[in-house]
Amino acid sequence: MDFAAIREQVRDADIYRHQGKIEKIVGMTVEATGPECNIGDVCRIFRKGSEEFIYGEVVGFKEGKITLMPYTDIEGVGPGSIVDNTGRQLEVNLGVGESLIGRVINAIGEPIDGKGPIETTGRYPIAGGAVNPLTRPRIEDIIPFGVKAIDGLLTIGRGQRMGIFAGSGVGKSTLLGMIAREVQADINVIALVGERGREVLEFIERDLGPRGLARSVLVVAT
Repeated sequence: MDFAAIREQVRDADIYRHQGKIEKIVGMTVEATGPECNIGDVCRIFRKGSEEFIYGEVVGFKEGKITLMPYTDIEGVGPGSIVDNTGRQLEVNLGVGESLIGRVINAIGEPIDGKGPIETTGRYPIAGGAVNPLTRPRIEDIIPFGVKAIDGLLTIGRGQRMGIFAGSGVGKSTLLGMIAREVQADINVIALVGERGREVLEFIERDLGPRGLARSVLVVAT
């Protein structure tokens, strides 16, 4: 064994847990003293008198304090609440893997469908690197959506971005459910951001259906 290398690792090891405390909360912005952070780091903010915590992202620094934006409700958090740095950038919180297929999760990756925990095989950052535009392939292959009005009149290419814009109650969710069931794709990732809470279950049961859900990952942030 290389004892010299081990001795070097022990000498350089950080054996302390660096913590800070909240000093000010304005709206959804939290200011805290310490710990040492970088922009984009994810910190844990502990509720007072509890081991429960919420996650917040470092978005700035001011006069020796760090500014955090929490991901969830900050009820129970106040001046003096403990803050520590996870040392990680934002990732899909509970990991990724094929076990996500057919499940309904919230915005930080926690299951909300009552089917128990999700066994994942890895983690994945939410931020990707910039791609050289000259290396992007041209959009040449048609992707069949299984909806005659789209395939016949508004043909869409593989890799193309598209949008559906309409007033309320005219069939956007119904069309999205049709696409999810019929499109020639291996997996659908459907994000319901800002959807009315009472409409989520209706979308899953009526528009998406068991066949659509079986090949989808549903992310819900009402």
